[in-house]
Amino acid sequence: MAKYSESASKDVERAMHKRKKGTLKSGPGGKGGKVKSRKQAIAIGLSEARAKGKKVPKKKSAKKK
Repeated sequence: MAKYSESASKDVERAMHKRKKGTLKSGPGGKGGKVKSRKQAIAIGLSEARAKGKKVPKKKSAKKK
């Protein structure tokens, strides 16, 4: 069984294209700076997919000591 839905990967793909064009921005409502990091672009795409209710695993939380 797939961990991510096909449509979730499309959201990530869209975010990566925006990053390449230089139009992807961070922060709520895209009010932050331009995203240059590949990892950050992937994270933004996944969080957008999560917000739309697509099949994406939960974020990993920090381990408690």
